[in-house]
Parts: sequence; structure tokens; C-alpha cells
Amino acid sequence: MNKTLFNICVAAIIAVPAATALPVDVKQTGKAVERSENTLYVNTDIDVSGFKRGSNREVWIHPVIVNGNDSVALPGVIVAGRNRYYQALRHDIPQKEGITLYRSSESLVSVPYQAQVPYQEWMNGSVLLLHVDHKGCCGDDLDEAVTVPLTSIEFAPRKFVPAFNWVVPTAEKVKHRELKGSAFIDFPVNKIVIYPEYRRNTVELAKIRATIDSVHQDKDITITALSIKGFASPEGPWNNNVRLAKGRTAALKTYVEKLYNFAPDFITTSYDPEDWGGLRAYVENSNIANRDGILALIDSSLEPDAKDHKIKATYPDQYAFLLAEVYPALRHSDYKIDYTIKSYTDVNEILALVKTRPQNLSLQEFFLAAKAVEQGSDEYNEIFETAVRMYPESDVANLNAANVAMSRGDYILAEKYLGRCGADDSRAIYGRGILAALQGKYSAARELFERAAMLRVADAPAAIEQIDKLMR
Repeated sequence: MNKTLFNICVAAIIAVPAATALPVDVKQTGKAVERSENTLYVNTDIDVSGFKRGSNREVWIHPVIVNGNDSVALPGVIVAGRNRYYQALRHDIPQKEGITLYRSSESLVSVPYQAQVPYQEWMNGSVLLLHVDHKGCCGDDLDEAVTVPLTSIEFAPRKFVPAFNWVVPTAEKVKHRELKGSAFIDFPVNKIVIYPEYRRNTVELAKIRATIDSVHQDKDITITALSIKGFASPEGPWNNNVRLAKGRTAALKTYVEKLYNFAPDFITTSYDPEDWGGLRAYVENSNIANRDGILALIDSSLEPDAKDHKIKATYPDQYAFLLAEVYPALRHSDYKIDYTIKSYTDVNEILALVKTRPQNLSLQEFFLAAKAVEQGSDEYNEIFETAVRMYPESDVANLNAANVAMSRGDYILAEKYLGRCGADDSRAIYGRGILAALQGKYSAARELFERAAMLRVADAPAAIEQIDKLMR
């Protein structure tokens, strides 16, 4: 007998041992086995060129799907010589047997085979078998009937296929940015002169210089304003605190002016003689004893000196703690740098900046970079993840980063990004629907997609339809 060759595109080929080889060659024309929601389809060609020819010979071919104790027979095929062909027609064999009859001839090389049956869950993981009988003039078996495994039938589990909504950021006409910081410069008691080596001043002054240098040394950045505001703590006379806050702020301005070639009066200053706001914030967020009483005095209409004296007299233990542990931090200098950044249009330059100076890029420039690389690649994902690190409060950055996280299967990170977006943001609602669907939470996903559809998210109706199919 000729060796049999079976090709089925949806599953691994099962090799047929030489001892069971048949003169039958099943060749693929498109997908040989596939399924829709409720139907299994078999569609292939059976090569009969190797069959023995004879007027009184016929071959019966019966496909059957088997999985353990479950099975279903598919319609069969007869390839018959002249005498057997006409006899089958006289006895109405095709109609009675539900079988397709072909007349054998030298020109008959292959016969098409198509069948469909209702799909059942047990069919996933089943085997498609081929039963072949060679018969003679009176229906006698000419050769031993053979059952050959055609192919295993394996379908990937049905799952939700997301249509991510990538949000295109709006381009900025001018890229305005600002940097803020606080320095805690130590001054000797009642002094307004900066001693760079005094206590922690080396560290605090270096912090100010590093902040300014981060933008001042970048050729693509223009500093447009620099402001300093000095604060003193509430203890001591108000007038003396005014002198200290004003003088120490001026001293820091002079120190910075000597380091950089800023235009005269480029640095603006202001001061707050006593940082009652800072003190209140600390007390409100603490579990200090007599917390409410201290807050009531801070919020009272007493003059600053009287207020400080009243807290000290009424709550001496708590006042001593505040004086030692909290007041020093209320003596600080806040600074802010306003600047603009050059806009970039060259994609290659932008891609380089993603790795070297991502802080210079706008969200729209990050998006341009992403469009220039392969979607779904490591570089593509890294661009959006860098963008959200630079703009952690941006809904656009978080929505796109959530898409990246979901596409990689990192659902915990995706939930974090989506959690930063507004609860009523239609794009975030749709994204949360995708996340729920990918996690198999179809009921929750459907509710979210329905909300998104009501808010006119274009892809939401298709997502609902897909969920409905998965929930059947």
C-alpha cells in the first residue's frame, strides 16, 4: 500500500505507522478544521490518485470525531468503480447512508470533503479519525479495514481580545515648567549672615545649587523666573521674626546671585515672619496630646505673640516638644524656578532624549517617539512607561501606561495606573472594563463597557458584544 500523508493546519500531525499506511492523501485547502461559536467545520481535499482502479472496487471513507467515550460520526464518502457506482445509484445508497458518492476514474485525482456538526465542549481535545474500508463487487471486504488518526483537535481557550484606546496628547504651544524645593539653612541665633560650613548648610546649599544646575546647564532650557520665600518660626517677638525672615531671605538671594550670572533683580523674594501654616499642618496630622486645643489657639484671632505665649502657658509639655522638634523645620526657604523647554520635532532626537533627558519631553513628544517604533515592542512599552514616570499625575500618561501594562499581562500595575485617573473619565471607565475582561470578570466588565458606551466611547459596543459571546 502507498504511505498516507495527512495535513491539518489547526493541530499537530499524528504520524501514521507504516503498517497502517493507506492509499489516501488528505491535503489542506485552507483551514482543515475550524470552529465558530456553535459549529465545527471540516474542509479539506482527499487525494484518491493512489487508489486501485477497478469497475467492481469501491472505497468507503468515514471520518469520526472521538474524545474518550464521546464521539460523533461525520458524513462519509464512497469512491466507486463503474459497476459499483451505478449499483449504488440504483439502490439509492447516497441518500440512505447520507454519504457522498464519486465515480472512480483515471482522471479523478482528489475529491473535496466538507462537513459540519454542532460544536460541543468535549470536542476540544478530541481526535479526528478516518475509517477506511476497501470493498469488492458484492460488498465483500478486499482488505482489512483501517482506522487512522487524522489529527488532534485543539482550540485555544476563548478569551477577550481588547481594543486598546491609545490617547493622543495635545501638543503644547510653549513648554512651561517649574521646579520647587525647600532649603533649611541654619543661622546662628539672631544672625542673618549665611555661613556655608555651619551645621548642615553645606548639604542644604548644595541642594539649591543642584536644583538650579539641573536646568541652568541644559542648552535647551531657558529659565524665566526664580523666586525665594523665607520663613521664620513662631517663637520670639514678631518684629524680630520679621527682621530675621526678611534678612535671611535677602542673604540667600545674595548667595545665589554670586554663583550665577543672572540679571540684576532677576531673583524675586518674599517672606513670612512666622510659619503658622506649617505649624498647623503638623499638629493637625499628628496625635499630639491636646491636639484640638492647640489647633483652636492656632486658629484664634489672637495676635501672633499672644498666640505663641498662650500655647506655651496652656500646654507647656506640648509646647516644649514643638519648640524642640517642629519649630526648626519651620525656619526654611522655599524656592521656585520657572523655565521653558525647547520643542522637539526630530523623531531621532526625541528617541535619544527618552533615554537621556526624558524630563525635557512633553507627552505629545513621547507619543511621537512611540509611533516611530514597533507597537508592542520593548522600546514602545518603555516609552509610555517613561512618560508616566515623568507625568505621574497626567490622565493621558496613566491611560496609555495602563494599556501597556495590560498588553503585557501586568494587571496589578494596570490597576494602579487606572486608579490615578478620574472615576468618571470615560476613557478610564473603558480601560477598567478591559482590565476586568482580561481578568475574566465578565459581569463587571460588561457593566463598565455599558457605562463607557453611554459616554460615547466608540469601541465599547463591540466590547459588549464580545463579552456577551464569552458569557454564553
